[in-house]
Parts: sequence; structure tokens; C-alpha cells
Amino acid sequence: MTDKDNIMIEDFFKQAAQQQIEDNGFTEKVMARIAERERQPSAVNRRLSLLWTLFCVAVALGLFFVFGGWESLKASIMVLVSTALTSLEVLLTTAPTADLNLNPVVALLAVAFVLVYLPYRTAHKLSSIL
Repeated sequence: MTDKDNIMIEDFFKQAAQQQIEDNGFTEKVMARIAERERQPSAVNRRLSLLWTLFCVAVALGLFFVFGGWESLKASIMVLVSTALTSLEVLLTTAPTADLNLNPVVALLAVAFVLVYLPYRTAHKLSSIL
């Protein structure tokens, strides 16, 4: 585009920006109604929200137990713990043979940090956001 085109476009938008459209208090009325609705949530809406939440939780718990979720959850946790302990055992057993300068205490502290502190901080951050 040329300088002449740029000047014409700027002049057009300057004129459009200077125009005022009267709203006869429409904006103030809308903003007042929005503020009023935010302050006073309907009791019916709160009850419906609570009932819907309770219904969804009940259905989720029912499906969890009907489809054997407890057994699956226990099995998954046991596999996770077993795998973590096996991996830690292998690391601590093979570290001296691999010419790694690895202190077992430092390794255990690092594992504790990863397994305890990081999930705690993540949960803390998520709870502050939500």
C-alpha cells in the first residue's frame, strides 16, 4: 500500500472514532442489571445445581462399583507401587556397578521429593486456582 492509501485509511478511522452514538442510559441499565444478577443468584438455580451435582456423583459412584472399579483401582495401585519399588531396587543395585557416583541417601531423598512433595505442590496449586 502507498502512503496515500495509509493516510486515507487513518482519516476514515479518525472520523469514525469521533462519532458518538447516544444510548439514552442503555449501557448503565444493562450494567446495573448484570451487577444485580451477580449479587443475588436464584435459589432455584442453586438447588438445581446442587441436585445435578449430587445426581452425577451418585451415577459415577454407582458405575464405579457396578463395573468393578474398586478392584481395578486396587490392582492399579499395587502394580504402580510394585513397579516403583522394583525400579528403585534395580537402580540402587546396579548403581555401584555402573560407575555412577550415586549416594543411596541422595537417591532416596530424590525419590521422596518426586513422590511426596511434587504431588503436594501440584494439588496445592490446583486448589488455589479452583
